Amino acid sequence: MVMFLFLVVALAVVVAAVTLSVVSGGESGPLPEAAPERFQDPLPPDRPLNRADVESIRFPLVPRGYRMADVDDALSRLGAELAERDARITDLESALAGAQAAPHTQHTPLDKPEPEDRP
Repeated sequence: MVMFLFLVVALAVVVAAVTLSVVSGGESGPLPEAAPERFQDPLPPDRPLNRADVESIRFPLVPRGYRMADVDDALSRLGAELAERDARITDLESALAGAQAAPHTQHTPLDKPEPEDRP
């Protein structure tokens, strides 16, 4: 019986404390809406990306992880940069192969003309 009385009194104290906090805090109104964090894109638009640029990317957290649009935009940019670099590497490799093959064809020995018989 003593334990029951203790629980009833403890419950009454908790209810009173919650009621007082709600009533006294209700005058100021609800909390203002917090502006959601926005992704500050650190990727430089004026030069190719490097490893430090990729490592510096930090996405703001939202209730379920990361904002998908921010991640998709960053990955699209990285994919475009990689595709551009791959195309440039392919062009340079083919130009190098062509330049290396050209000297072999240019230095073929020419037949010397035979001296003409003069009468």
